[in-house]
Amino acid sequence: MGLRKGTVPGELLIFLLIGFASSLIALFAYQYKPRFLVYVDLKAMDAFAYARPSEKPPDDIVIVAVDERSVNELGRWPWPRKVMASLIGRLKSAKTVAVDIVFSEPEDRASDEALSRAIEDNGNVVLGYFLRDDTDVEPPKGALREIKRSKISLVRFLGQDGGDGGGGGAGGGLPVKAPPAPGFKSAETNLERIGEGAAGFGTFNIIPEIDGIHRSVNLVYLYKGDIYPNLALEALRHYRGGAVILDAAEYGIDSIHIDDLRLPVNEMGALMLSFYGPGGSFRTYSAADVLKGKVRAAAFKDKLVFLGVTEKGIYDIRPTPVDALFPGVELLSTAAGNALEGRFLIRDSRVAMMDYAMIFALPLLLSFLVSRAHRTFVSLIIFSAIAALAVLLDFYLFSAEGLRVGPVYPSLSLAIAYLGNEAYRNIVVEKKSRYLRKAFSTYVSTQLVNEILKDPGKLKLGGEKRLITVLFSDIRGFTTLSERLAPEGLVALLNEYLSPMTRIVLDEEGMLDKYIGDAIMAVFNAPVEIPDHPMRACRTALEMIKKLDELNSGWEGKGWPRIEIGVGINSGEAVVGNMGAELRFDYTAIGDTVNLASRLEGINKLYGTNIIVSEQTYGCVKEDFLWRELDLVRVKGKERPSAIYELLGRRGESGDDEELSRLFSRALSLYRERKFADAEGLFKAVLERFPGDGPSEVYMERCSQYRASPPSPPSDAWDGVFVAKTK
Repeated sequence: MGLRKGTVPGELLIFLLIGFASSLIALFAYQYKPRFLVYVDLKAMDAFAYARPSEKPPDDIVIVAVDERSVNELGRWPWPRKVMASLIGRLKSAKTVAVDIVFSEPEDRASDEALSRAIEDNGNVVLGYFLRDDTDVEPPKGALREIKRSKISLVRFLGQDGGDGGGGGAGGGLPVKAPPAPGFKSAETNLERIGEGAAGFGTFNIIPEIDGIHRSVNLVYLYKGDIYPNLALEALRHYRGGAVILDAAEYGIDSIHIDDLRLPVNEMGALMLSFYGPGGSFRTYSAADVLKGKVRAAAFKDKLVFLGVTEKGIYDIRPTPVDALFPGVELLSTAAGNALEGRFLIRDSRVAMMDYAMIFALPLLLSFLVSRAHRTFVSLIIFSAIAALAVLLDFYLFSAEGLRVGPVYPSLSLAIAYLGNEAYRNIVVEKKSRYLRKAFSTYVSTQLVNEILKDPGKLKLGGEKRLITVLFSDIRGFTTLSERLAPEGLVALLNEYLSPMTRIVLDEEGMLDKYIGDAIMAVFNAPVEIPDHPMRACRTALEMIKKLDELNSGWEGKGWPRIEIGVGINSGEAVVGNMGAELRFDYTAIGDTVNLASRLEGINKLYGTNIIVSEQTYGCVKEDFLWRELDLVRVKGKERPSAIYELLGRRGESGDDEELSRLFSRALSLYRERKFADAEGLFKAVLERFPGDGPSEVYMERCSQYRASPPSPPSDAWDGVFVAKTK
């Protein structure tokens, strides 16, 4: 109901051109990435990472943490080297121990020797060090010589066609076109004596992104013309027992390999982290428990162990999308876990093509749908739905497939297209709609105006056959009422009566066809299609009676008389459309269906009822309301008798009405069996239980007449049909 049946071809072309222009603007922004949009895109991906369900990290990786309890029990950090030697000694069963701590300053000879022996005896320790850019001070030559044992010498430079363009040698430094990894001028290394027994070395530098948030770990760094591994990469190399190979291309680093394990990194060598959850997701053992022997050696057997600090006061804490206080050692563990499981966030040419496709296609789809929407509210819903679906698709690709598809640029293209389309609609298209609305809203219903705006062809004379439900309501004794009230009071009463009654009709999506003096004619299922129109008409009638009780209570204080109304409802086919002449016409319904509804409204006077419904309407909604069959009548102007029913209320809401319906039905059955004396007695019982019941009084009188003068001859069939001789 919110879409137009058609759009002028010229208008559709303009809408699509606006969508195409929006795509070009967003593609330009995607290509050149303004700083503001980069920030927004990063925050959008942070939201994805935060909303993504937590997952269990690999069991192969554990963390031994210098945590708050360890510091409280063993003393302030840093601990004596002999304590660290004992801690490392208890990790001998691990396959690899990556130490996220640097021992760059001497303590005393005995302590340094103890730590050195522990590292050498274990044979599984990869030590960390720190690259610096704030000084040019050279590290000791011996220490520098040690860390060079872990530099990456196997570098393959890929040609334009992806082939191998040659590699850097082990001793000759890098070729001229060095990969664009982060470079540093100095290094803070471990003491030469401590590091000489290490199984490898890796830098534990972790570089945040431009907004200070850690979303990735650089796996390689440049120092003095050579490439050095991150601690996570070196730990993986030792754990898997392979060699690190770096593939470089014209645009930067293509990928990093540990034998057959391929790590997809960006051109700077950074691995985007696929977080398992907030800090503490990895199995973590307190260093105090390890030192006290509370953790068995089997817990570390053949594992990759990261030894680091998680105590917040020592401040190896990093902000991440999933946790503002994320331990640095767990960032390294996350990188290693992603590599071992192949759990990567991918940002490659395939993902870029997805971005391009969404940026280009979504504005065109939006423009086409908006061109068919006749209301700004509907187009806003369309825009919101497409944008939401696009974001949900991106989130699915992110969380389930590990594809880093950004939602910002497709959303930007959608927003530009929506604003452009709405600007065009309000400046050009809506100008025509406002003209039509102003021209016709003074003498046709609001629903019809909306139909005209969707399809101006409805302005021509003519109609169509449609299944509708018609409701007539009328005030009882209006002539007498008009004589009792002054003209001003009568007008005020009518206004107070017609306004809420009209609102009830409109709330049930009926069309107020017309006022006929004090009478109301309402049509359901025209011009707007409503599948449950019989039910809505019945609900409208019940609400009218309920509202009238409220109005009468209020009018007593004004000295106005109480009023009663009758309502007639009928369903069936009728001709609906514009009726009249070329210069003056009205949208209405005509036919027998309308006439019968009007007759039923009038018959309420005969039976003393409020709402009478035809058998056609009753058949559609008989299970939803409480009824009683009133009679078989042949109304004036109709030959075929019809069953008529009184609508008593909603089913299950009134026990008294249910009893009335049951007693009356038994009495009516006796009446139709020509057992007039028995029927009269039962109708009398109904009146004793429900004094003033109009239909029972009517049948009491009929039974009395038939007992005095039975239908003759008695042998003839008697159908019990009542002939209504008045309207």
